[in-house]
Amino acid sequence: MSRLPDEIVVLERGWLSSNNVLLPDSDTATLIDSGYVAHAPQTVALVRAQLGGRSLTRLINTHCHSDHMGGNAAIRRAFGADIIIPAGYAPMIEAWDEVGLQLAGSGQRAERFGFDAVADAGDRFQLAGLDWETLSAPGHDRHALIFYCAERRILISGDALWANGFGAMFDTVLGVGDALGDTRKTLDRIALLAVDIVIPGHGAPFTDFAAALERAYKRIEAFEEDPVRMGKNALRACFTFAMIEHQSMARKSLPDYLAGTDLYRTLNERYFRLPYDVLAQQLVADLVRAGVLDQDGDRVRVRPSSAPARGAVVAGNA
Repeated sequence: MSRLPDEIVVLERGWLSSNNVLLPDSDTATLIDSGYVAHAPQTVALVRAQLGGRSLTRLINTHCHSDHMGGNAAIRRAFGADIIIPAGYAPMIEAWDEVGLQLAGSGQRAERFGFDAVADAGDRFQLAGLDWETLSAPGHDRHALIFYCAERRILISGDALWANGFGAMFDTVLGVGDALGDTRKTLDRIALLAVDIVIPGHGAPFTDFAAALERAYKRIEAFEEDPVRMGKNALRACFTFAMIEHQSMARKSLPDYLAGTDLYRTLNERYFRLPYDVLAQQLVADLVRAGVLDQDGDRVRVRPSSAPARGAVVAGNA
């Protein structure tokens, strides 16, 4: 069975954070993605514990959603690392455009940071003694990048491919682009690669590349056949994220919370067109059935088993 090179360390995180991938060289190291701002102190501690006396000189983001770049500022303060972001994000990060960064209107947070360089499709990096090619991967995020090592047949896929799907297709569900079509094109591009192991943005590294692609294509087909299903997927994922950060909310406050958050309001207007008390009732019922939430008197709470621990599983050199 294929395995990661011993040098590569994958810090597998639970929501709210993306995975962090540490790629050491002789006396320096590069980190890919920094997790969510609420977990930043833990991210710094986890990375520090794995550096083995090396200097962290670079932090590269696959994309700039809150769960992938929320710890950037803390990583820079702790280690002095240069920050490299996807080129398409440069204007938004410079201006700290919270709408473009999907912070304003979603209820998510990030600490402002600066960057030192940009990465784009075709760029190459030496990481962990290996040559990596940067590939464009629009879909979940129009500016997203993934990283491929042909020598060792490793793909760092961000949110473009998980073991069971991919990240929500925000441009399509929000009506601002064709993320559905972009995701299919990205999967077609990924399918041409020779891959033995995938390091996703969420979940454990996996080796069954062909099966993961098959599941991803089936998910695309299901969303193409039933756009409302795609809207529900985005609603549930984003609301679950919010609930894990808040841990609990008063049931009576949920309709106003949904109506007052731009993301949920847009989803409701595009896909459901329900009164917000009905939308809240249906959403909670769905997530209770899925084992994500519990109803506790007048409050809705995250079920402990549905919120993965913020501690990390170290892969590669474990």
